[in-house]
Amino acid sequence: MEDERQLELLHNNYVGHLAFIDQGGPYIIPITYYYDAKGHRIISYSSEGHKIRAMRKNPQVSLCVDEIDSVNTWRSILVHGEFEEVAGPDARHLLHMFSNGVKKVIERKEQKQLKFISEFSSKLESEGIPIVFRIKITEITGKYRES
Repeated sequence: MEDERQLELLHNNYVGHLAFIDQGGPYIIPITYYYDAKGHRIISYSSEGHKIRAMRKNPQVSLCVDEIDSVNTWRSILVHGEFEEVAGPDARHLLHMFSNGVKKVIERKEQKQLKFISEFSSKLESEGIPIVFRIKITEITGKYRES
């Protein structure tokens, strides 16, 4: 898949599967993300837990994003990168960028009008101050099938 189509897939979605390593084995979980095209990085947040502790120990991660219409019509990319935790004013700035960015993707893709980040994620209300992180992209690979 060409670079332009890979970035388009990344830009037009907000849910992916994050892969990380802990205790010698792989874990894959769904996350909400925002692709910051200017910084060429993934922005997300989480509460303190297994995923954050594992990425602090081993910052090499991958994010899979796909669109599947049928067995013969699909696109998929795999983003490789490095986890970086962000704090202070930078974290607030990135969280604001994340919330506005995801809101725009949802409005564009799903034709839903959202007012607040809590409409697509309850973590902020239920778990206090989030841990904001970014993934510095080192490589993107992709495949597709169109019938």
